Amino acid sequence: MILQILKVLGCVGTILTGLLGAFRPSAVPGFTGVEPTGPRGVTEIRSIFGGLFIGVGAFPLVLNAPMAYQMLGVMYLAIAAARLVSMLVDGSWRESSNIISLAVEIVLGVLLVL
Repeated sequence: MILQILKVLGCVGTILTGLLGAFRPSAVPGFTGVEPTGPRGVTEIRSIFGGLFIGVGAFPLVLNAPMAYQMLGVMYLAIAAARLVSMLVDGSWRESSNIISLAVEIVLGVLLVL
């Protein structure tokens, strides 16, 4: 029961992140370091950090199937793997925001895959 509640909270957190990206794209640079360049950049933030995160966060809740939660978990683990490689290759492993993001992605990934 606790695990299912945590999975739902992971989905809700994903949706909230998406809502922030969709409706307040100016807030995204503060927690990602990604700066939009002109209207095209804002559109990318709204679509990827917004629409994509809303969709992948809502899908497991709508479908309510274990595999849907697991797919969201795999997404977070893939993001964490790419982030870890990038942190090492790009030399950004000392940035606390990267370490926090990596930890959150691993925790959510493992939690949702279980």
